[in-house]
Amino acid sequence: MAKIKVHLKKEEREALKKFVASGKRSAREINRARILLLTDEGKKDKEIILTLGVSRKTVYNTRKKYNKEKEYIINILKDQPRSGRPVEIDSRVQANITMLACSEPPKGTSRWTLNMIADKLVELDVTDSISHESVRKTLKKTN
Repeated sequence: MAKIKVHLKKEEREALKKFVASGKRSAREINRARILLLTDEGKKDKEIILTLGVSRKTVYNTRKKYNKEKEYIINILKDQPRSGRPVEIDSRVQANITMLACSEPPKGTSRWTLNMIADKLVELDVTDSISHESVRKTLKKTN
């Protein structure tokens, strides 16, 4: 990996120092800010890696993003959205599960079962499909 140069402007350096020193931030974001600050101070990759406990790839990617993105410096530090399976049970579905579980069970039964709740949610068009296990996990969270 070729070394990518970082030359921070005075206002960028101040913004990064303030970012590192202030409030609650994610450790990744703080490390990215420190990488940029240390690189601007002329520190070698090995020093940065040992000081921050990050990988060489993290140092490289942070510098690369700084040189590629020409936006506000703090925006560069943020995590990008990650791919993955989207959340299927939102607060609306959770609320319906709880309401059903707390309501009177259907005639001929003494209580709601997990399968009955799942079937009722599909019947009411609350969701396209839901497993009894998802219903169980949701109810467990609300207790």
